Amino acid sequence: MTFHDLNLLPQLLQAVDELGYTAPSPIQAEAIPPVLEGRDLIGCAQTGTGKTAAFAIPLLQRLNGRVSRRHTPIRVLVLTPTRELALQIKESFDQYGKYLPIRNTVIFGGVGQTPQVEALQKGVDVLVATPGRLNDLCSQGHIDLRSIEAFVLDEADRMLDMGFIHDVRKVIARLPVQRQTLLFSATMPQEIAELSQKILRDPVRVEVTPQSSTVDAIEQRLYKVDKGNKKLLLQHVLQDRSLDSVLVFTNTKHGADRVVKELERSGIAAMAIHGNKGQTARIRALDSFKSGAIRVLVATDIAARGIDVSELAAVVNYELPNVPETYVHRIGRTGRAGRGGVAISFCNFDELAYLKDIEKLIRKKIPTVEDHPWPMEILEATPKKQREPRPPRAERLARTERPQRQKPAERRMERTAPAPQPERPSPRPAEKPALQFPPVQAPPVRRISSEPPRVGRLVAFADGRRGRKRPGAKK
Repeated sequence: MTFHDLNLLPQLLQAVDELGYTAPSPIQAEAIPPVLEGRDLIGCAQTGTGKTAAFAIPLLQRLNGRVSRRHTPIRVLVLTPTRELALQIKESFDQYGKYLPIRNTVIFGGVGQTPQVEALQKGVDVLVATPGRLNDLCSQGHIDLRSIEAFVLDEADRMLDMGFIHDVRKVIARLPVQRQTLLFSATMPQEIAELSQKILRDPVRVEVTPQSSTVDAIEQRLYKVDKGNKKLLLQHVLQDRSLDSVLVFTNTKHGADRVVKELERSGIAAMAIHGNKGQTARIRALDSFKSGAIRVLVATDIAARGIDVSELAAVVNYELPNVPETYVHRIGRTGRAGRGGVAISFCNFDELAYLKDIEKLIRKKIPTVEDHPWPMEILEATPKKQREPRPPRAERLARTERPQRQKPAERRMERTAPAPQPERPSPRPAEKPALQFPPVQAPPVRRISSEPPRVGRLVAFADGRRGRKRPGAKK
């Protein structure tokens, strides 16, 4: 089957041909026809199978022919868990719809909202968004979802893993009842299955490969190594120049930064991408990796589904994940679209239980590389750090009795003050006789009457009364 057999528009076929795609992937071949018919759909497929094109191409064809140059409401909403994945989906809409007059934009958190609001005000047909920023702009009145015709929930299980399911429910509550809904997920946990029953109507189910299976084209290798020697083993593995683009996964943000520093000390260009990095730094690191400016990108699981690099040579699990499904998502970054790839995993003694769960999930034994310079020698669990008993209070006080740090102003005053001069004994002044003052006599006391002063002169009135007449009174 080719894309020409799917009854697509000539503009879409031209864009697909320019991208070098000749035949649709299995999920594209099964999902595009029902989406073109307007059916709801559940797509279960592992990462790297072409899910984005499976919904982007048919939705662009459905939108074409009913596009207005004037301001139009949002008609298609694509909800995705991470900023990196949102940017890549937006890029896919740009590539597939380059010859169609359909406008799209992307919104996500971590950056200022003003440019995003300005893009929305110009009119958008397709909106790609992350849940947090979408709910925020809806609450501010910048986005109205009442005219949505198609809703795509991408990486639904990842939404659940990252704690976004409540934000997703808020978004769904803002959507119109009459709409086309497409749900894509690599796995189908119980909560996602219940959600799909509520938001989809008579859906078509497309399941290309068994859930949580790994891509057959990926060559998997396992190195058993002590935790302290992982950095040396990583540098040893990177000596293979055929691995020109390597994505290294760690379980923590600090671990990712530490791996980058160790690689830079050994002369290997690397950058980190994780949740503590700002959006600008993350985009810069991803662009540098895609362009080949750096050979190694170290990431946490936030990028496990958000990085789409064509022809990625290898994925290295510097630390095995404690969730076996995460292993599938990580190694799915390589071997995409049927191409080959290498998945390398480091495992110390504490991670053997994680390895057992992973092999149980993928239903195959990961081949172990025995011949390497740092084989596992520590065959017991790492003991937890024992907390030292708290010293007595007197000892704690003795440790903290240190001179207080002076303020900068005080230090400057000490530097500019003149050097102290030695004290010289001053002659003792001779005692003088005390001065004699005459006794002070108190002034005489003047008695003041409490009665009000009498004003006017004493006169006799015609009616026989006697009194005082005020000055100026009429006679």
